[in-house]
Amino acid sequence: MNLSLKDITNYLESVAPLRFQENYDNAGLILGHPEQEITGAIMSLDCTEEVVKEAIEAGYNLVIAHHPIVFRGIRKFDLSNYVERTLVRAIKHDVAIYAVHTNLDNVLHHGVNEKIAMKLDLCEISSLKAHDLDKLETQYTVGSGLKGKLSKPLTEQDFLDLLKEKMNLPILRHTQLLDKKVEDIALCGGAGSFLTNNAIAAGADVFISSDFKYHDFFDANGKIVLVDMGHYESEYFTIELLFELVTKKFPNFAARCTKVTTNPVRYY
Repeated sequence: MNLSLKDITNYLESVAPLRFQENYDNAGLILGHPEQEITGAIMSLDCTEEVVKEAIEAGYNLVIAHHPIVFRGIRKFDLSNYVERTLVRAIKHDVAIYAVHTNLDNVLHHGVNEKIAMKLDLCEISSLKAHDLDKLETQYTVGSGLKGKLSKPLTEQDFLDLLKEKMNLPILRHTQLLDKKVEDIALCGGAGSFLTNNAIAAGADVFISSDFKYHDFFDANGKIVLVDMGHYESEYFTIELLFELVTKKFPNFAARCTKVTTNPVRYY
């Protein structure tokens, strides 16, 4: 199936428009020409040298990543860090790089947080913190984080066990358990500590996210259980989400999820 780069990116931007990304973000086309013919795509959470190499070896010339490899200006290419090395390798081999980041976080339907909610079988989902939209954009529900309900109340311990199982987690960090049943769940893939007060205001029993700093845990204030499941771990299934989106739209297109683990964190 012959596809141009813009065929793929136009579709992804119809699902998660770039205008919905946060102002600090750099989602969109990082490297490549819109008219470039695409032979296949690797889906990954991060674009690294190893992922670009994987694409080259597979005969593919596109990496679709969640995290943008370029966040700020690059003044030189002396190969002193992984960003420069990855970009140079991609340029040498004509591999395009596209990022779908906070725009995919912020759309409720077919977004990062909905994917997590599906893994946990949550129902009655809605945005945790809704964003104001133009009245003409009624086809989108946009906001930060997500809230939903379990199909039945669980003890806190049973919920933590469920979370570890469904999200394939090696470890969890959490605040003191409150010795009560949990049913209302708030979540945010990636770094979501800025939504703790929104989760409390929404009446959530548990708020799941990542990158909580030490003092962020005090914000639970005995009102909610905060759970940090790790940044990579909270967004790992975004790889699967991107694969599902692309292959459903382009069923005869060569695409696969990366076999490279790009998580820089190890546990001992």
